[in-house]
Amino acid sequence: MSRHPWPPYDFVCIYEHTCPYLDGLSTVWVLGQYRRADDVYHEHLRIIDNYSDALKASEDRVRALERENAELKAKLKALHQKQFKPNRKQGSETVAAKESPEGKRKKKRGAPVGHPAWTRPKPDHIDRTVFVDAPKVCPHCHSTKLTQTDGVHEHLQEDIVIRPRTVVTRYLHQEAFCSCCNRPVVQAGPDELPNAYIGPLAKSAAVYLRYGIGISYRKISMLFRVLFGLNFVPASAVGFDRKAAKKGKPLYNDLLEKIRASDVVNADETSWRNDGLGHWVWFLGNKQLAYFHIDRHRSAEVAKSLFGDFDGTVVRDRYAAYNGIGADWQSCLAHIGAKAKEIGKEHALLPPPEQDRFVETFVNDVRDFCKRACDIGQKLKAGEIPWKETTDIEKRFVAELNVICKRQLSFKPAETLRKCLSGPEQKALLTFLRVPGVPPTNNLAEQAQRHMVLFRKLSFGTRSDSGLETHSILPSLVQTARRQGVDPREFLHILLTADADTAKTALYNNSS
Repeated sequence: MSRHPWPPYDFVCIYEHTCPYLDGLSTVWVLGQYRRADDVYHEHLRIIDNYSDALKASEDRVRALERENAELKAKLKALHQKQFKPNRKQGSETVAAKESPEGKRKKKRGAPVGHPAWTRPKPDHIDRTVFVDAPKVCPHCHSTKLTQTDGVHEHLQEDIVIRPRTVVTRYLHQEAFCSCCNRPVVQAGPDELPNAYIGPLAKSAAVYLRYGIGISYRKISMLFRVLFGLNFVPASAVGFDRKAAKKGKPLYNDLLEKIRASDVVNADETSWRNDGLGHWVWFLGNKQLAYFHIDRHRSAEVAKSLFGDFDGTVVRDRYAAYNGIGADWQSCLAHIGAKAKEIGKEHALLPPPEQDRFVETFVNDVRDFCKRACDIGQKLKAGEIPWKETTDIEKRFVAELNVICKRQLSFKPAETLRKCLSGPEQKALLTFLRVPGVPPTNNLAEQAQRHMVLFRKLSFGTRSDSGLETHSILPSLVQTARRQGVDPREFLHILLTADADTAKTALYNNSS
């Protein structure tokens, strides 16, 4: 007889309140306890699952922090090593190190092959001639057995003439009476600075020594005192700079307008200190012009205010403040190559378990790509490659770069660089192949900023707004004069003694 799975509808258990099979416990109570235990069991399972998820998330977080910690340690070690040059061993190890795997020696130090020799030009005039008798004693073996010959040995020697004195000029002015001013007036004479006790030649030389060579005010004062017998305190040299900057302000403003109208402009920025606060030196320029501006901020607003309505090509690094400026821009390939090298060094300092075996190949390929692209730029500039071939060269470079950047990397700095090279900014890497006159690197701006970096070490920055203005105007005019092929010292002399139009003509080499 089969057993029913369910009791009848009207069935009532006689052991509902006390069951002998349950040690006298109520079946209703036991069922309730069973159900509650089942709920507790499932609640415990849920808690265990939550703890398992939290534990997994914590383990992932710990893993990420350990990796980040390893990357930061590697970066710190790389920065520390960057401050010191490695010791180079002498002897056989040095010779062996010069040998490449292919058995070829590395490039010899010095000028490249084919570079013209650094020879001193022969003087174009002779101021005096000194006749020297034939020697009585040989200067080599000290023998006295010498016989005079008819031969003459010529030796040209250039030297300087130091005259430790000043030239004092007395100006006698014929007065004229002005009926409008109701007082007698005079006019300035040749090379005369009204109400100044030091002349324009000394002032222009002092300004040039400061901003053209980078000598401190105290040393300028010492130099004039020792070599020329002209005494003035270092504060007077500061006054010379202020005077020159005031007269050069119109040319400084005109210089910015000329840069805004240029087709290609190199841009860069570096840090500066003014009265203990951080500032930035902005540079805008090209092969003919140089413009410096010291500002409190390094924001996009400053960049836009400097460039104005510029519609040319900007050669710059990947700093986002320049985004949206100009019709096109060229990313500095030298910066990208240096960044790849830095990433490779940081990655090599990671513990072996944290390293990505594809990073080394990636950074080496990027460095090689940047080097070959720069070589193409040099050959285009020299005319060794015709411009009509640049389209095909760009297509090959783009295809090669896509192959280099196709694999995702686990090392965060390398992955960031990979995304940049394969993203929308990729087009800016090869602008020099599309726009004539655009260099592949921002070396021009870097070299221009080098003077300000050295000057920053000399002066430790500035301490006033007038100092900021002076240190913006005078370096701009001095470097522009050099790029125009004008003697900066002579230009500063004209700036101090002539009007703005004459100084402008002298600055731009009579070209504008």
